[in-house]
Amino acid sequence: MRNPSGTVCPFYYQDFHRGRSRQECRLIDRTPGGGTYTPDLCTKCRVPRILMANACPNMVLEAKVASSFFGLRKRIQVAAYCTRSLQIVKEPEIGCGQCHLAFAPLDPSKEEI
Repeated sequence: MRNPSGTVCPFYYQDFHRGRSRQECRLIDRTPGGGTYTPDLCTKCRVPRILMANACPNMVLEAKVASSFFGLRKRIQVAAYCTRSLQIVKEPEIGCGQCHLAFAPLDPSKEEI
């Protein structure tokens, strides 16, 4: 579903049917201590970019609302964990480095006909 910033995010949900006014981020809701979601947080959220760059089925994302100095600006802090290698993923856009080793390298010179 498209979030308020215009990008497609599988964790964003909205319901305006018959007078309802419900907007939520299901990734923040399922993270313990995730914080309170507001629609303006979607503008700088990294989750849609991470999911476009890395579609690893073993990566689990967590998101929390983090405040800056004096609580003036709020942003979404994203953490990733790999269930296959059992480690924290430092760069979620790239992955853990272990899961992609299971796939055979694509070499166009060795194509079978």
